[in-house]
Amino acid sequence: MIELDGVRRLLAPRRPMTLVDRVLEVVPGERIVAVKAVTGNEPWYARMPEDTSAEQLAYPPTLLIESWGQAAGILADLSHEGPKGVLLLAGAADVEFHRPVLPGVLLKHRVRLVRFVRELVGFEGEILVDGKAVASIGQLTMAYRSDDVLRQSGPTGLTTSATTAVTDPPGGPGA
Repeated sequence: MIELDGVRRLLAPRRPMTLVDRVLEVVPGERIVAVKAVTGNEPWYARMPEDTSAEQLAYPPTLLIESWGQAAGILADLSHEGPKGVLLLAGAADVEFHRPVLPGVLLKHRVRLVRFVRELVGFEGEILVDGKAVASIGQLTMAYRSDDVLRQSGPTGLTTSATTAVTDPPGGPGA
């Protein structure tokens, strides 16, 4: 198990963007199980009126993927022997959001490492709440980039394009 202080040492993002609270299980080169508590006190809820209905408090899907991706990044770093650099999202496909996530739940991220080829890492998995999938990630690819490469490639840090296929939950954003 890796507690929050260890998670913070492993992740580049800092508060408020540290979106993994604890690692419950990790098998380097294979899988990780991590959790994140969703609370109504998070910064993304700060400007919402007090009378906002529960349905409007759905956790942003982009943050679900960011949180899951941070768990994937921890797995990649614990599985990678060479120089690490910065781990960037390169692309995602077959991502489905099954139902909205509301404050007061514990997200359980299950991430499986599918392939590791030089600086590219492929993952798949799901996000669970109370044992039920709230999101499925068919494929998510990350790429290690050195600080030097990032400075040369401009503000996005990306030198290639990626295709993302994301679908919203029933009744969620975009419905």
